[in-house]
Amino acid sequence: MKAAPLNKKARSSRIWLPLLFSSLFLASCAMGPDYSRPPVDTSERFRMAEVEGQSIANLPWWELLQDEELQRLIKQALLENKDLKQAVASVEELEARAATARFDFLPKLDANVNAPAFGTLGGFLIRGFPTPYSYFGQGTLNWELDIWGRIRRSNEAARADLMAREENRRAVVLTLVSSVAQSYFDLLQFDMQLNIARYALSSWEESVAIARAQLRGGLISRLDLDQFDAERANAATRVQELERQMVQKENELSVLLGKNPVPIARGHALTEQLMPPVVPAGLPSELLQRRPDILQAEQTLAAATARIGMTKAARFPRLTITGFLGVASPALSKLLLSGSEFGVGGLGLAGPLLNAQSLGFDQRAVEAQARQVLAQYEQTILVAFKEVEDALVAVRTFDAQRKAQEEQVEALRSALHVADLRYKGGITSYVDVLLAKRTLFDAEFALTATRRLHLVSVVQLYKALGGGWTPV
Repeated sequence: MKAAPLNKKARSSRIWLPLLFSSLFLASCAMGPDYSRPPVDTSERFRMAEVEGQSIANLPWWELLQDEELQRLIKQALLENKDLKQAVASVEELEARAATARFDFLPKLDANVNAPAFGTLGGFLIRGFPTPYSYFGQGTLNWELDIWGRIRRSNEAARADLMAREENRRAVVLTLVSSVAQSYFDLLQFDMQLNIARYALSSWEESVAIARAQLRGGLISRLDLDQFDAERANAATRVQELERQMVQKENELSVLLGKNPVPIARGHALTEQLMPPVVPAGLPSELLQRRPDILQAEQTLAAATARIGMTKAARFPRLTITGFLGVASPALSKLLLSGSEFGVGGLGLAGPLLNAQSLGFDQRAVEAQARQVLAQYEQTILVAFKEVEDALVAVRTFDAQRKAQEEQVEALRSALHVADLRYKGGITSYVDVLLAKRTLFDAEFALTATRRLHLVSVVQLYKALGGGWTPV
């Protein structure tokens, strides 16, 4: 029997039915709660902030870190670091998944074309005998009407997941910049300390030579020579230790640069590094809109909130428009002629029955997950404020400590000069020179470490504030 062609009324309904249900879709409301940022208690200023003004985090990293060689290393890391490449690819994956989720709003249309292969005779397939309609093409339309907002919530969750992954990428960038800077400052510290240790070793070797001559002349005891020799051996140990630490730090920095271990070039010395004279932190409320880990946690919470609506909508019946349109003919030459087309369309309604209770437990599970993510978001904010306060007090105290240690080193250098003059004048023993040298070298080592810690504390403050982000 020949399939009936579509009349004008049927064709008209194919046009107006989607429009009718689209209006119903647009007028309907999505199930579940709409996301809104949870209230967060913030103070008017940071506890340890001493100066006010635009936050240091508004500076681009190349204005904060002005060593040209360090800038070159950071640029290379931003191009070649493997963790960052992974984060970028992860964002691209979520972009594709979010785009895929948007297609759920559109009808799904499948098409296929068939040619004869078998005929039938008495219910049996007979090769070479075509059926009355051997040649046919067909298209199947399936369109879910998002009455309860399941698809909309799914898209909300996909967009929030994408934005969370983008904030994770920005967090990787910020961590990478600060890690390269800190490792570079570590190298500069090892450079200075190695120079101090080598100078100390040379000085102690000279002292040992003098002590041996004095022992031969009967001016000192063997105990004094052993003390000098022990100090020389201690300085030699420090030299080897610093050389090992320097190479290991270069290897660590090479990995951040995305390359095999290589020597790292240096720019300015540790004492020549420029940092802002003041480091204002800005307002605590700005932290919620700037720090990438907080923004990532918030977007994760938004996605979890949207999934509550998805599970709620899944408990209600799904309404779909289904259509079937095709052409059929016993002869291939007549397949596209008028009168060979046929079609049918209608509405479908499907809802959960036996699995309704399990869907209720799914909703409870998703709601519990949202509460977990909320607690994680609040914890992330607490940790962020703690890290800012830690960095602020570190910047202030390391700066003051560095100035005090600089005065200490100057005083000890003067003390060593006096002790050496008194020894040469025969007023005191060489033990006083030994003690003055040891104290001075230890103080110079400590001063170098504090200088690095002061620079690192500024970088850590920049990172804690979500640096590199400029408000628009």
